[in-house]
Amino acid sequence: MSLSWTQVLLVENDADDAGLIRAALSASPGNGSFNVNWVRCLADALERLEQEAVDVVLLDLVLPDGQGIDVFDRIFRAAPDALILVLTADSDEETARRAVQHGAHDYLPKEHADAYWLPRALRYVTDRKAAEQVLRTAEETLFEEKERSRVMLESIGDAVLATDLQGNVTYLNAMAEDLTGWSRGEALGQPLAQVFNIIDGTTREAAVNPALRAIEQDRTVGLAMDCVLIRRDGVEAVIEDSAAPIHDRHGKVSGAVIVFHDSSQSRAVTERMAYMAQHDYLTGLPNRLLLMERLSRMITLADRHHKQLALLFLDLNDFKEINDSLGHIVGDQLLQSVAKRLTECVRASDTVSRQGGDEFVILLAEIEQPQDAVRVAETLHTALAEPHLIDGHEIHIGLSIGISVYPDDGNSVTTLLQKADMAMFHAKSGSQDKQRRFRIGMSSRAGLHSRSPRQ
Repeated sequence: MSLSWTQVLLVENDADDAGLIRAALSASPGNGSFNVNWVRCLADALERLEQEAVDVVLLDLVLPDGQGIDVFDRIFRAAPDALILVLTADSDEETARRAVQHGAHDYLPKEHADAYWLPRALRYVTDRKAAEQVLRTAEETLFEEKERSRVMLESIGDAVLATDLQGNVTYLNAMAEDLTGWSRGEALGQPLAQVFNIIDGTTREAAVNPALRAIEQDRTVGLAMDCVLIRRDGVEAVIEDSAAPIHDRHGKVSGAVIVFHDSSQSRAVTERMAYMAQHDYLTGLPNRLLLMERLSRMITLADRHHKQLALLFLDLNDFKEINDSLGHIVGDQLLQSVAKRLTECVRASDTVSRQGGDEFVILLAEIEQPQDAVRVAETLHTALAEPHLIDGHEIHIGLSIGISVYPDDGNSVTTLLQKADMAMFHAKSGSQDKQRRFRIGMSSRAGLHSRSPRQ
């Protein structure tokens, strides 16, 4: 059976005390389960913590190069995940208590640092820390699941309303607030019939409460046809959808959820979904699907009008470093700022699309000559040279641009995109903030480099 080693860093200036502690741990039951490294001063401890991770720090707060709570604070910053147990003499007990307030797991008088008490103290606090970590992980998992559910409910296009067994409102999402005219704070605890006031659109009589039907029958039920919801302000809307029972962990019905929507908005929702399927959610730019459709159409028009067209494949230089250092929120805002500048640099008849990540593709419709695309690329470099002011940060970011021209570089959508991508890769492999026109031979040279597949 393999041993579970606990890596211990002992920070103790007194050699006699250090010897007793090391002997106590080596002689403890479990025989060798503690691997102890001893240093005598703060500087050596910090150096050791920088080099390797430890499970436990046994820390004397009186050292040659530091004393008191400052010693603990520096060790804690260097090893925030380690379990720190302060070793103290009677005269230092008040300082040890302060260290516990600052984040130490506990303190132990040195006179108890024998082969009986010290190993037990270490195992107690390590087991306690492990239990706390399990609890934290469970809490984080539960929070993430609840947050995921909340975001999903707030994001969907349908209104969602929940009740308890007594028919009192326990939840509304934002869409339900909008359709009923009740805010969540006002609606919680109110009888469902008051918040979800529905009538038969033909007879104008009160409609059967769908939540109570779902609870009584313990099944999903549909709303009656021609059901009208009367908002709090008296405005009426024809609604449709269903109600379903909510079950607790034992399978018993504990309430009901109603999912509904304004049927007059169905067409608008359909149009919105179609738009979202063809546009990037972050920037609002056309996505790859819409770009391919427009490129195919523009090729046909270019042939008809005896014109050329160009694709510019753009990649932001050093975006990953900016995103990692400043965070994804700043990174998203930077992508939005870049998208706005790119759009301002081209004509209304051109298409600026986001391919995903930090890549954009611009379709220049009906150009006279390839040099027109080069001039647009130079305009883009100039526009991106100005810093982006985002959340208090002045961010500089450049472009690598690859250019392909129809019909010189290909006569199909796929070929033009591939060649613009190859040219961009060669531009990026050379000096920064440059553009390259595709030329014969790029394919074989680009093939020497391994690149991750693009979305």
